[in-house]
Amino acid sequence: MLDSIVIGGGPAGLSAALVLGRAGKRVVVFDDDNARNKVTHESHGFLTRDGIHPSELKELGKKDILKYPTVSMEMQRVNEIHRENNYFQLITENGDLYQTKKVLLATGLKDVFPHVEGLDKFYGSSLFSCPFCDGWEMRDQALVVISENKDAVFHMGKKLSNWSKDIIVCTNGNQLLNEEQKRSFAKNGIQVMEEKIDELIGENGKLQKIRFSSGEEILREGGLVTVGLKQSSPFAESLGCAMSDSGGIKTDGLGRTSIPGIYASGDATISTPSQLIMAAGEGNKVGAMIVSDLIDESFKL
Repeated sequence: MLDSIVIGGGPAGLSAALVLGRAGKRVVVFDDDNARNKVTHESHGFLTRDGIHPSELKELGKKDILKYPTVSMEMQRVNEIHRENNYFQLITENGDLYQTKKVLLATGLKDVFPHVEGLDKFYGSSLFSCPFCDGWEMRDQALVVISENKDAVFHMGKKLSNWSKDIIVCTNGNQLLNEEQKRSFAKNGIQVMEEKIDELIGENGKLQKIRFSSGEEILREGGLVTVGLKQSSPFAESLGCAMSDSGGIKTDGLGRTSIPGIYASGDATISTPSQLIMAAGEGNKVGAMIVSDLIDESFKL
């Protein structure tokens, strides 16, 4: 019987496992190596590791947790989770069975991209989703905001203006902005193009120009894409965890979900911006809460 299983080997899951290991708890971390930031060449904003490749950050995290003898890591997918009385059974893709008192879902999210031809060739190299993560590297360039999201397009264009004064907002054939927003963009030198995008053009991951359905082309060097978000894993819903209106796993702020024994941390909660350092901090907090709950349950009064 394990004390906890952590599903997800990103910064939230590894950070939680580190806290659990340092408390002497028996933990297995499962990771299928299919992280959302896998296409990214550099990760930014993580103090002491700014600019590190995501895979290197993960390897350093794995080394940290595996120093502790009660912690192990399995590079395979968990297929099923079942509640059995006061514990949980997990079955992996290899048919292995595990039993645990607690489960931490640090499974992250998947991006849902706008329907634009060629977008996948540039995402993670010259097109990104977070200005705080990648704005510095794109500063003072000719940039684009590509969005099909009415709630996000104005916000993203405004934020990107901190890093460049040469911005074009493309809504890919959609009427997303009201007149007040268009006037605000115009006052700040931001052009809006509502025509449908035919293709993104460039080489070796570097965006060079955007071709529209009319045949018109504009030169751009990079930019931001607003993405939709969905859960990478079905476990929260299949276990009956309450979900927020935004599709995140609801917690009490300390990682506990609505299902006793099931915890959630990192991007899967959609409670903080999707940044590595925030996910790691939240993982640390939730790991400590799991330890605290285990102590409370075993301590004799």
